[in-house]
Amino acid sequence: MQARWILVLRACCCMGLQECRLGECVCPHLPVVYVTAHMCRKRVFLLGPSHHWGLPGAATTACSEYGTPLGNLTVDTELVDTIRKQWNLKTMSRQQDEDEHSLEMHLPYIYKMLLLCACLLLYLLVILTFCSHNPSFKSDSSSVPLVPILVGSTNASIESDLGSKLAPYLADPSNLFVISSDFCHWGSRFRYTYYQLPDGSAKELRSSSQVQKSYPIHESIKAVDFESMDAVESGEHRQFLEQLQETGNTVCGRHPIGVFMAAVEQANGLQGEGKFKFLRYERSSDVVSVRDSSVSYASAFAVL
Repeated sequence: MQARWILVLRACCCMGLQECRLGECVCPHLPVVYVTAHMCRKRVFLLGPSHHWGLPGAATTACSEYGTPLGNLTVDTELVDTIRKQWNLKTMSRQQDEDEHSLEMHLPYIYKMLLLCACLLLYLLVILTFCSHNPSFKSDSSSVPLVPILVGSTNASIESDLGSKLAPYLADPSNLFVISSDFCHWGSRFRYTYYQLPDGSAKELRSSSQVQKSYPIHESIKAVDFESMDAVESGEHRQFLEQLQETGNTVCGRHPIGVFMAAVEQANGLQGEGKFKFLRYERSSDVVSVRDSSVSYASAFAVL
């Protein structure tokens, strides 16, 4: 089986550019996207959480292009208009679109990966020029348009409904999917000080709370995050929702992840069995005091 879509669960606010070569990622701290000759995609779907807008469902863009420091990405305005009407999506205002970093921060990664793929395919085309010719080929990233979808504070029913609408596009191997999310946001400034001991007992820490020196707070954060990651790897949308409800883990992209998982479940009947795999996990700092805070990051991909 080949990876038909990539699930990127990496910082909504991560900085820098991903340096990749064929088949591997040079910088291990950034999301992994495997570059192969098979990644000649028709379009890229980008799903991210809403941080500034109290959005009850989902929305898309009114823009025809998204700018990056490397160049512009073209929006698939025809498909965006279609799903806006068919899915009853809202439309982001220009200000809402510009304010939302969960979508924005992945654009340079997407642009660079598409550019690398275009260069690779152009190189192959030159080699094969005496055997075949593709007059529609474009050697720039604008030939693969973007479909941005902002997902708000949804529930299980809404995620399942959006997933069913997304599923037919998952069944098309020419579509690529990128999902934006951080994992645990821990600390009083995030209103989340959950501390789970190895025996499974848990409590919310306060400024006066005592923490076992043998089991620092960052170990609890890691354990809870790994439970969330295991729930995603299970491929069961319901299991992921139940784990979040039990621990309250502050996965900011839990709703777009939920939509994607629901879509995979419903697309499986069309094509095959969905598989999720996590590749890397990091935290911005190792929390040892209740006064500390951290944000967790993870990278994963899904195969259909």
